[in-house]
Amino acid sequence: MHSLFGTFALTALPAGAAAFRQEVKAFLRDHLPALPPDVRARSWMGFDAGFSRALARRGWVGITLPAQYGGAGLDAFSRFVLVEELLACGAPVSAHWIADRQSGPLILRYGSDAQRAFYLPRICRAEAFFCIGMSEPNSGSDLASVATRAVPLPDGGWRLNGRKIWTTNADRCHFMLALVRTSGEAGDRQKGLSQVIVDLSLPGVTVRPIHDLAGDAHFSEVSFDDVLLPADALVGQEGAGWEQVNAELAFERSGPERLYSSVVLLDAWMTALRRMPAVQRDVVTIGRIMAQLATLRAMSLAVTARLAAGESPLVEAALVKDLGTGLEQSIGALAEAALGDGMDLAADADLYRTAAYVSQISPTYSLRGGTREILRGMIARGLGLR
Repeated sequence: MHSLFGTFALTALPAGAAAFRQEVKAFLRDHLPALPPDVRARSWMGFDAGFSRALARRGWVGITLPAQYGGAGLDAFSRFVLVEELLACGAPVSAHWIADRQSGPLILRYGSDAQRAFYLPRICRAEAFFCIGMSEPNSGSDLASVATRAVPLPDGGWRLNGRKIWTTNADRCHFMLALVRTSGEAGDRQKGLSQVIVDLSLPGVTVRPIHDLAGDAHFSEVSFDDVLLPADALVGQEGAGWEQVNAELAFERSGPERLYSSVVLLDAWMTALRRMPAVQRDVVTIGRIMAQLATLRAMSLAVTARLAAGESPLVEAALVKDLGTGLEQSIGALAEAALGDGMDLAADADLYRTAAYVSQISPTYSLRGGTREILRGMIARGLGLR
């Protein structure tokens, strides 16, 4: 049996991170819109292209991308600090989030010189927003059963047919980085999968927004009907999509966004408690939450160190994501219980609305980026248990 504990070495932020944190805080004081907490609780689901462009002017979209492409050329620890500060105050970062977190780094690693030269500067200027084309209807979390197919054409291009679902911001994005089948059949599982970049303005692309329980429509279903892609739509090697998408998922699952989805609610809860006599039950509850958060933050930093070293810590990232989303969901449930037990707390309108939103959306935390069952299967394999 293998152990993962040695891979979570205690990691401190580099000395420059503290100075950078103050720079980010100053920027947010000047540029963050004044929004109530129930709106800020949407944070990395909040879409504000203008705010993303303001970040881009500082070099903080594509922050880890090389300066030759317009990025800041900073390390993964700097991105960790930036993400922490953005999420802590509930900044609306959804517009550029996917491109910055995973599409840009994936294109940098696997893309051609021409792809890097075209897409990366646009990502860094917040002019190219990306969405992820992984999940499909009727497939649940079985990513290897992808049926969307790109057929090679005589001229070197591709003909794309199929559907993707639960695609965040597809109706507002310019491009999709999609996992598709380029050879074989769905029963071939991981074999024959590739990644392609789809210009969502092409003929044959249909985007249908899906409204959720909270009334938002950040998810969409995307259909491809004989969409013609150029030859250079293919990212990396044909048939290497499974390896590439797993590297992409390591970026997606490892960051603080898998710990802080409910942090605006937690902050609103503590702010409300400061205005009234301390309730020992709530103090103990928040203390327990903070202890868990501190531990998970340390684990996330350890994974960040692995990414900074050029590794792909897929199993470790899965563990942090699974534990992190569990904590995020518990914050909503515990805040609801506190509101039910305390009339003074329940009278705080901002806190009540924020708790109501988190309660509605928090079930999705353990779905996005890989379901709990899929992640635990990966962890079990990593431990040699299956």
